[in-house]
Amino acid sequence: MRYLIVSDIHANLAALQSVLNDAPSFDAIWCLGDLVGYGPSPNEVLERLQEFPLVSVMGNHDWGVLGRADPYIFNTDARHALLWTRGELTPENQRFLAGLPVGQKVEDFVLVHASVREPIWEYLLDANAARKSFTFNNFRVALSGHTHIPAVFEWDESTAEARMSPPDWEEPLQLGGRRLIINAGSVGQPRDGDPRAAYGLLDTEAQTFSFHRVAYAVEITQERMRACGMPARLIERLELGR
Repeated sequence: MRYLIVSDIHANLAALQSVLNDAPSFDAIWCLGDLVGYGPSPNEVLERLQEFPLVSVMGNHDWGVLGRADPYIFNTDARHALLWTRGELTPENQRFLAGLPVGQKVEDFVLVHASVREPIWEYLLDANAARKSFTFNNFRVALSGHTHIPAVFEWDESTAEARMSPPDWEEPLQLGGRRLIINAGSVGQPRDGDPRAAYGLLDTEAQTFSFHRVAYAVEITQERMRACGMPARLIERLELGR
Protein backbone atom coordinates (compact mmCIF):
# COMPACT_ATOMS: atom_id res chain seq x y z
CA MET A 1 0.00 0.00 0.00
CA ARG A 2 1.08 3.55 -0.72
CA TYR A 3 0.00 6.33 1.59
CA LEU A 4 0.16 10.06 1.00
CA ILE A 5 1.41 11.60 4.26
CA VAL A 6 0.28 15.16 4.91
CA SER A 7 0.37 17.37 7.99
CA ASP A 8 -0.27 20.93 9.08
CA ILE A 9 -2.40 21.84 6.08
CA HIS A 10 -3.82 24.76 8.06
CA ALA A 11 -6.79 25.43 5.79
CA ASN A 12 -4.51 26.19 2.82
CA LEU A 13 -6.49 24.77 -0.09
CA ALA A 14 -4.08 25.94 -2.81
CA ALA A 15 -1.19 24.12 -1.12
CA LEU A 16 -3.23 20.95 -0.60
CA GLN A 17 -4.39 20.91 -4.19
CA SER A 18 -0.82 21.26 -5.45
CA VAL A 19 0.22 18.31 -3.29
CA LEU A 20 -2.64 16.19 -4.62
CA ASN A 21 -1.70 17.11 -8.19
CA ASP A 22 2.01 16.43 -7.65
CA ALA A 23 1.89 13.23 -5.60
CA PRO A 24 2.66 9.86 -7.14
CA SER A 25 -0.24 7.42 -7.09
CA PHE A 26 -1.44 6.48 -3.62
CA ASP A 27 -4.12 4.31 -2.02
CA ALA A 28 -5.13 6.54 0.88
CA ILE A 29 -4.21 9.69 2.77
CA TRP A 30 -2.82 9.74 6.29
CA CYS A 31 -3.11 13.19 7.82
CA LEU A 32 -1.18 14.12 10.97
CA GLY A 33 -3.33 16.95 12.26
CA ASP A 34 -3.77 20.70 12.11
CA LEU A 35 -6.11 20.45 9.18
CA VAL A 36 -7.40 23.96 10.01
CA GLY A 37 -6.18 27.14 11.66
CA TYR A 38 -4.17 30.04 10.15
CA GLY A 39 -5.58 29.58 6.64
CA PRO A 40 -8.67 30.86 4.79
CA SER A 41 -10.35 27.67 3.51
CA PRO A 42 -11.21 25.35 6.41
CA ASN A 43 -14.40 23.87 4.96
CA GLU A 44 -12.92 23.36 1.51
CA VAL A 45 -9.84 21.59 2.92
CA LEU A 46 -11.87 19.24 5.11
CA GLU A 47 -14.21 18.39 2.27
CA ARG A 48 -11.37 17.83 -0.22
CA LEU A 49 -9.62 15.43 2.15
CA GLN A 50 -12.82 13.45 2.65
CA GLU A 51 -12.98 12.73 -1.08
CA PHE A 52 -10.21 10.15 -0.49
CA PRO A 53 -9.82 7.14 1.77
CA LEU A 54 -8.58 9.00 4.83
CA VAL A 55 -7.07 8.35 8.24
CA SER A 56 -6.48 11.50 10.26
CA VAL A 57 -5.59 12.54 13.78
CA MET A 58 -6.23 15.83 15.54
CA GLY A 59 -3.74 18.66 15.97
CA ASN A 60 -3.52 21.46 18.49
CA HIS A 61 -5.19 24.02 16.21
CA ASP A 62 -8.02 21.58 15.49
CA TRP A 63 -8.27 21.12 19.26
CA GLY A 64 -8.44 24.87 19.79
CA VAL A 65 -11.04 25.45 17.06
CA LEU A 66 -13.28 22.91 18.80
CA GLY A 67 -13.02 24.82 22.06
CA ARG A 68 -11.06 22.10 23.84
CA ALA A 69 -8.26 24.50 24.75
CA ASP A 70 -8.30 28.05 26.06
CA PRO A 71 -7.78 30.28 22.99
CA TYR A 72 -5.49 32.51 25.05
CA ILE A 73 -2.77 29.86 25.12
CA PHE A 74 -2.31 30.62 21.40
CA ASN A 75 -0.45 33.72 20.25
CA THR A 76 -2.50 36.72 19.10
CA ASP A 77 -2.39 35.92 15.38
CA ALA A 78 -3.12 32.23 15.83
CA ARG A 79 -5.98 33.05 18.18
CA HIS A 80 -7.50 35.44 15.65
CA ALA A 81 -7.44 32.71 12.98
CA LEU A 82 -8.72 30.10 15.41
CA LEU A 83 -11.76 32.15 16.45
CA TRP A 84 -12.48 33.09 12.83
CA THR A 85 -12.33 29.41 11.83
CA ARG A 86 -14.67 28.45 14.65
CA GLY A 87 -17.30 30.76 13.18
CA GLU A 88 -16.76 29.51 9.61
CA LEU A 89 -16.97 25.74 9.98
CA THR A 90 -20.19 24.12 8.84
CA PRO A 91 -21.92 21.83 11.37
CA GLU A 92 -20.94 18.81 9.25
CA ASN A 93 -17.29 19.75 9.18
CA GLN A 94 -17.29 20.57 12.87
CA ARG A 95 -18.62 17.07 13.56
CA PHE A 96 -15.97 15.56 11.31
CA LEU A 97 -13.19 17.44 13.10
CA ALA A 98 -14.59 16.56 16.53
CA GLY A 99 -14.54 12.87 15.62
CA LEU A 100 -10.80 12.72 14.94
CA PRO A 101 -8.69 10.80 17.48
CA VAL A 102 -5.65 12.34 19.14
CA GLY A 103 -3.53 9.40 17.99
CA GLN A 104 -3.95 6.24 15.99
CA LYS A 105 -2.05 3.08 15.13
CA VAL A 106 -2.38 1.79 11.58
CA GLU A 107 -0.54 -1.42 10.72
CA ASP A 108 2.96 -0.95 12.22
CA PHE A 109 2.77 2.84 12.24
CA VAL A 110 1.77 5.26 14.98
CA LEU A 111 0.15 8.48 13.76
CA VAL A 112 0.25 11.53 16.02
CA HIS A 113 0.33 15.26 15.54
CA ALA A 114 3.01 16.20 18.05
CA SER A 115 4.67 13.23 19.77
CA VAL A 116 3.92 9.73 20.96
CA ARG A 117 4.37 10.93 24.52
CA GLU A 118 2.11 13.98 24.16
CA PRO A 119 0.17 13.77 20.91
CA ILE A 120 -1.30 17.28 20.83
CA TRP A 121 1.28 19.72 22.18
CA GLU A 122 4.90 18.48 22.43
CA TYR A 123 7.40 19.77 19.85
CA LEU A 124 10.06 17.33 18.62
CA LEU A 125 12.74 19.82 17.65
CA ASP A 126 15.86 17.93 18.73
CA ALA A 127 17.19 14.48 19.51
CA ASN A 128 16.66 14.85 23.25
CA ALA A 129 12.95 15.46 22.82
CA ALA A 130 12.72 12.49 20.45
CA ARG A 131 14.55 10.28 22.95
CA LYS A 132 11.73 10.80 25.44
CA SER A 133 9.21 9.48 22.93
CA PHE A 134 11.34 6.48 21.97
CA THR A 135 11.66 5.46 25.62
CA PHE A 136 8.01 6.21 26.41
CA ASN A 137 6.58 3.61 24.04
CA ASN A 138 8.07 0.72 22.08
CA PHE A 139 6.67 1.76 18.69
CA ARG A 140 8.50 0.87 15.47
CA VAL A 141 7.78 3.90 13.27
CA ALA A 142 5.90 7.03 14.30
CA LEU A 143 4.73 9.73 11.91
CA SER A 144 4.30 13.21 13.35
CA GLY A 145 3.99 16.86 12.40
CA HIS A 146 3.48 20.01 14.53
CA THR A 147 6.94 21.58 14.04
CA HIS A 148 6.37 22.29 10.32
CA ILE A 149 9.98 21.15 9.75
CA PRO A 150 10.81 17.90 7.87
CA ALA A 151 13.10 15.66 9.92
CA VAL A 152 14.04 12.08 10.74
CA PHE A 153 14.79 10.77 14.22
CA GLU A 154 16.30 7.31 14.66
CA TRP A 155 16.76 5.28 17.82
CA ASP A 156 20.21 3.80 18.37
CA GLU A 157 19.77 0.70 20.49
CA SER A 158 23.49 0.37 21.24
CA THR A 159 23.75 3.82 22.84
CA ALA A 160 20.13 4.21 23.96
CA GLU A 161 20.09 7.59 22.25
CA ALA A 162 18.17 9.25 19.43
CA ARG A 163 19.79 10.80 16.36
CA MET A 164 18.28 13.60 14.29
CA SER A 165 18.94 14.03 10.59
CA PRO A 166 17.51 16.18 7.78
CA PRO A 167 15.43 14.54 5.07
CA ASP A 168 17.00 13.21 1.91
CA TRP A 169 15.02 14.77 -0.92
CA GLU A 170 16.62 12.55 -3.56
CA GLU A 171 16.53 9.01 -2.18
CA PRO A 172 13.76 7.22 -0.25
CA LEU A 173 14.37 6.51 3.42
CA GLN A 174 14.72 2.77 3.98
CA LEU A 175 12.61 1.73 6.96
CA GLY A 176 13.79 -1.86 7.39
CA GLY A 177 13.86 -2.84 11.05
CA ARG A 178 14.77 0.65 12.24
CA ARG A 179 12.92 2.57 14.93
CA LEU A 180 12.06 5.97 13.51
CA ILE A 181 10.07 9.14 14.01
CA ILE A 182 9.42 10.83 10.67
CA ASN A 183 8.13 14.35 10.13
CA ALA A 184 7.23 15.07 6.51
CA GLY A 185 6.89 18.82 7.14
CA SER A 186 3.94 21.12 6.55
CA VAL A 187 1.67 21.30 3.54
CA GLY A 188 0.14 24.67 4.30
CA GLN A 189 2.69 26.62 6.32
CA PRO A 190 6.30 25.39 6.06
CA ARG A 191 8.76 26.83 8.56
CA ASP A 192 12.11 25.55 7.35
CA GLY A 193 12.81 28.48 5.03
CA ASP A 194 11.28 26.82 1.97
CA PRO A 195 7.76 28.08 1.16
CA ARG A 196 6.91 25.08 -1.00
CA ALA A 197 4.40 22.58 0.35
CA ALA A 198 6.02 19.53 1.95
CA TYR A 199 4.59 16.02 2.06
CA GLY A 200 5.64 12.38 2.17
CA LEU A 201 4.88 9.09 0.51
CA LEU A 202 4.96 5.88 2.53
CA ASP A 203 5.24 2.57 0.66
CA THR A 204 4.54 -0.24 3.13
CA GLU A 205 5.39 -2.99 0.63
CA ALA A 206 8.78 -1.53 -0.29
CA GLN A 207 9.27 -0.30 3.29
CA THR A 208 10.29 3.17 2.16
CA PHE A 209 9.36 6.75 2.95
CA SER A 210 10.09 9.52 0.45
CA PHE A 211 10.08 13.27 1.10
CA HIS A 212 8.61 15.65 -1.48
CA ARG A 213 8.23 19.41 -2.11
CA VAL A 214 5.97 21.19 -4.55
CA ALA A 215 5.46 24.88 -5.29
CA TYR A 216 1.96 26.30 -5.09
CA ALA A 217 0.32 29.65 -5.82
CA VAL A 218 1.08 31.31 -2.48
CA GLU A 219 -0.50 34.53 -3.70
CA ILE A 220 -3.90 32.84 -4.04
CA THR A 221 -3.89 31.83 -0.38
CA GLN A 222 -2.59 35.25 0.64
CA GLU A 223 -5.38 37.02 -1.25
CA ARG A 224 -7.99 34.79 0.37
CA MET A 225 -6.48 35.52 3.78
CA ARG A 226 -6.66 39.27 3.16
CA ALA A 227 -10.31 38.92 2.20
CA CYS A 228 -10.93 37.13 5.50
CA GLY A 229 -9.15 39.83 7.49
CA MET A 230 -6.31 37.60 8.67
CA PRO A 231 -3.34 39.25 10.42
CA ALA A 232 -0.62 40.58 8.11
CA ARG A 233 2.10 38.47 9.72
CA LEU A 234 0.26 35.23 8.90
CA ILE A 235 -0.14 36.37 5.30
CA GLU A 236 3.46 37.49 4.78
CA ARG A 237 5.16 34.48 6.34
CA LEU A 238 3.74 32.10 3.71
CA GLU A 239 6.07 33.46 1.03
CA LEU A 240 9.07 33.15 3.38
CA GLY A 241 8.50 29.62 4.63
CA ARG A 242 9.00 30.86 8.20
